[in-house]
Amino acid sequence: MLQCLANSRSFPHSPLAWLRPGAEPGTAANDNGGLPENDLLLDAALRHFARHGIGAARAARAQAETAFFAGDRAGYDWWLAICRTLDRRLAARIDDELGRKPGSRG
Repeated sequence: MLQCLANSRSFPHSPLAWLRPGAEPGTAANDNGGLPENDLLLDAALRHFARHGIGAARAARAQAETAFFAGDRAGYDWWLAICRTLDRRLAARIDDELGRKPGSRG
């Protein structure tokens, strides 16, 4: 009897154990993993938003286009990432448009 009570107090032997899913919970869906590059990008996007306000995504798009046509791939990727942070649909549109141009990156 005493063993039965002891077992019922540990979670695996609890009557409620069946309610718990078998796998341990992972990270939160909105958790970016705490990677430094994500923090750097978020910080840059927030600063860009502070400077440009509601038009920040469009301004980032313009910067990305300028870098793209100047042949600056790293600059294009950076500004596209900032645009994506602020407005995913706008960033997808520019990436799609520029990706189809002749002589563009492949």
